[in-house]
Amino acid sequence: MTEVRQIIPLPGEKIGPGRIILVVGPSGAGKDTLINLVRDACRGDDTVAFPRRIVTRESSSSEDNAYISAAGFGSAVANGEFALHWQAHGLQYALPRSALTDIQKGRTVVVNVSRTVIDRTREAYRHVTVVLVTAPANILAARLARRARASDGDVGNRIRRAVEYAAPDATIQNVGSAEDHSRELLDIVRPSTRIVSSSAD
Repeated sequence: MTEVRQIIPLPGEKIGPGRIILVVGPSGAGKDTLINLVRDACRGDDTVAFPRRIVTRESSSSEDNAYISAAGFGSAVANGEFALHWQAHGLQYALPRSALTDIQKGRTVVVNVSRTVIDRTREAYRHVTVVLVTAPANILAARLARRARASDGDVGNRIRRAVEYAAPDATIQNVGSAEDHSRELLDIVRPSTRIVSSSAD
């Protein structure tokens, strides 16, 4: 069961004036791959921020997160150190408080989050864009099998849950070239900007 944690409230109006782009989608859809390509394209642009997620799981080749123990996570929540936090699949996730600060400074913040935080984020932030990154079930299953991460749990269950997504603001079917699909995400993050692929394929 997924438990959604409350975004740290601030008095007054919704948090702005910057934007928060929530990248959601099933495991194996390639969310982090696309985000990393867009991050590279935005390198040196201080109007866009890509906060590193904090997770109660060690970082790996498939997820470059900042590790925190369960006890440390609880202390950080109590001290108001997170902009957003939630629990899913037996793990706890958070965005650093700096993400909230970036939005207050007018930046665009791009984050990979659980779909369960969408409604609460819309309640708290002024400009929210939800981007669904997905792929057909057979492709998701193959990617999860290659990743072989123990915390992914039963692949079949993850695939069955993948179909239950509310209507997003944009959808990316990530089935071809990652560079091509990252251009779709970049157009949302920073319109009219293009990624130039360094490969011939």
